[in-house]
Formats: sequence, structure tokens, C-alpha cells
Amino acid sequence: MADLQDAFKGETTASAKYAAYSKKAEQEGNHNIALLFAAASKAEKVHANNHKSVIVELGGAVPNITPEFTVKTTGENLQDAIEGESYEVTTMYPDFLQDAANSKTQLAQISFNYAFEVEKKHQTMYRNALLALNNNTVNELPNVYYICPTCGNTYDQTPSERCGISMTGSEKFIKINSL
Repeated sequence: MADLQDAFKGETTASAKYAAYSKKAEQEGNHNIALLFAAASKAEKVHANNHKSVIVELGGAVPNITPEFTVKTTGENLQDAIEGESYEVTTMYPDFLQDAANSKTQLAQISFNYAFEVEKKHQTMYRNALLALNNNTVNELPNVYYICPTCGNTYDQTPSERCGISMTGSEKFIKINSL
């Protein structure tokens, strides 16, 4: 339960933070990075809602949180996002998945796995965006994203017929191509 509550807090904060980072990127003229942050914000919200549903299903208390973060330059925000996703991919979700497996809590395993698989994609997308920002090629980044409403899977190109993580039909995906 503590893992689910921590994951809910982290994903709720990430969603709010990335929404704010999106606004900053747009203000700085980095529209395609703003779209990436907007898409990731939506995906993190899916993760938070999944974790919340499992908490409720298991009879736990959903934490009441107020996200705290600082918005800096787009480059600094991308670096912060890379660090956050890296922590989730290398430490947080692997540990949470092991705990859920040990306790035989299948719903937690599913929710954690959805987030874990998507965070790996976000980490790569943020690294590519920082590289583009540093190389002055931001306009070459994708300008449309698709988000799976079941697991938060984030596509930066036209998705296949079904989500590669949850098998949700792509007709249900949320398209992000404007702010």
C-alpha cells in the first residue's frame, strides 16, 4: 500500500510539473517540447489514476497532496524530467514491482508495470528533446503524440492498431497536437 501511495504522489506531481513545464517551453518558443511535456503530463495522470484505483480497490487511503516543484528553463526542466524518469525506471518501479510480486498483489503489479514501461519511453523522449534543444533542432521533434487512456503509453508517431503495453485499441487514444 505504501508503494501505491508513493507512486500516486509521484505521478500526480509529475503530471502537474510537466503541465507547467509545457507552458514554460511554449513561452520560450519550444512548441514541440511543449507538446512532449503536455503528452507526458497526460500519461502521468493516467498512471496516477491507475494507482489511485488500486489503492481504493484494496481499501487504502488515497493521499491528499499538493505538488511542489520549481519551473526553470526548458533545458533545466528537461534535465529534471530525465532525472525523474531515470529514478522511476532504475529504482522506484523495479522495487515496487518486486514488492507487489512478493505480496501477490496483481492489480498493483499491473499498475506499476504500465507506468514502468511508459516511463522508459518518456526517458528516451526527454533525452532526445534535450539533445534537439542543445543542437537547435527542436522543430525536427515530433509535433503529435498519442496517449493510451488505459496505461499512458505515449507514442510520438502514428500508433499501431493496439497499444503495445495494454492492448487497448488505438481508436481510444488521446491525440495531443496542440496546447
